[in-house]
Amino acid sequence: MLTDVVEVRPMDGYQLYLRFEDGVEGVIDLEELIPFEGVFAALRQRSFFEQVRVNSELGAICWPNGADLDPDVLYARLSGRPIPSFEAKKT
Repeated sequence: MLTDVVEVRPMDGYQLYLRFEDGVEGVIDLEELIPFEGVFAALRQRSFFEQVRVNSELGAICWPNGADLDPDVLYARLSGRPIPSFEAKKT
């Protein structure tokens, strides 16, 4: 998959609008995706949640405390396509 996030916007609640470089776009509710614990605990504070940005080097979304989300997981959720497996095949 390896498709980069190119746009992110905070929405109501803990939702994020995402757009990927191939045009796939949509809204993801982080309450359904992550526990708000550890590095993600700060996201419960609305002002911090709204500081989400695209890290263009990684093609991922991130926050100032180092929290980030795997773009492949987000892409799979929005597109309905499974995350590819890179395990070696047994011969």
